[in-house]
Amino acid sequence: MDSRRLAYLKALEIDVWERRDGSARVSAPQAEAAPAPVAPVIPIRATPEPVIQARAVPTPPSIEGDPSVAALGWDELATAVRSCTKCPLHATRTNGVFGVGDRRARWMIVGEAPGADEDKQGEPFVGRAGQLLNAMLKSVGLAREQVFIANILKSRPPNNRDPKPEEVRACIPYLYRQIELVNPALILCVGRIAAQTLLEVDTPIGKLRGTVHRIAANRPMVVTYHPAYLLRSPVEKRKSWADLLLAMRTFETLQSGATA
Repeated sequence: MDSRRLAYLKALEIDVWERRDGSARVSAPQAEAAPAPVAPVIPIRATPEPVIQARAVPTPPSIEGDPSVAALGWDELATAVRSCTKCPLHATRTNGVFGVGDRRARWMIVGEAPGADEDKQGEPFVGRAGQLLNAMLKSVGLAREQVFIANILKSRPPNNRDPKPEEVRACIPYLYRQIELVNPALILCVGRIAAQTLLEVDTPIGKLRGTVHRIAANRPMVVTYHPAYLLRSPVEKRKSWADLLLAMRTFETLQSGATA
């Protein structure tokens, strides 16, 4: 196993077992709480070529027809998000969570909605879930500052409940405008709610993984598990690693095509 891949696996806290002959194998991480039997050794297998989904999901008509959002630049958009009163969530939030990162990033990370830490700090993906996301990015050679991170909802739903359809309709134009402004080469969508919302489906996330989807002017998007879910189910980090490999391979393919 090459040193680069070992570094990726260690960043994701996936155990790598060295054999006496110098070869390496990876095992699924164990849950943090109760002791469990040692997991069987699982070899790393080559990631298949990206599968391109046939159906492209267009930008919703309500967004295309909303000049009050579609014409905004970065500063105006940030002000609009932080002062937004389009849904009842503005009454219970502490901060509108706009987004953070490189506004010319080649990768954009999209999640569901702010949690308690995000609402308090006004920044997406902080706390333990944010630390794990940082490790996931590190596993593909990216720093947090090199991507742009945003959520579908900019205000925290009470008790971290699922977003309501009317809240999504009110808020998602801001996200689509962010996508247009960043113009990323690749979108990494984390979590079931975000994936189902952007793809306009109710398909389980397990069936949305492993495919390169197309959204927002045909931009490629790869779906993976939310870091908060991975904290609760660390054994799934192995699947998330496969998703990251797919994202990285997709991005590298795009880059090689652009320079050809």
